[in-house]
Amino acid sequence: MNQLTLDESKLKDLLKIAIFELIQEEKELFSEVLADVIENIGMINAIKEGEQTETVSHDEIFKILEQ
Repeated sequence: MNQLTLDESKLKDLLKIAIFELIQEEKELFSEVLADVIENIGMINAIKEGEQTETVSHDEIFKILEQ
């Protein structure tokens, strides 16, 4: 049986090619995943920012939204 050996740089190159091909072949799925990741990062940042501000009532929020 033949043995296959890969050095680190060759393995990195193969992984880059595989990831690029995956993105090209599954553009729609990749776009959805990327959009979800960005949305989650935004939510995390909003939550962190909200933890540093004073609380407001439900009514105050809806008054602002109705303007």
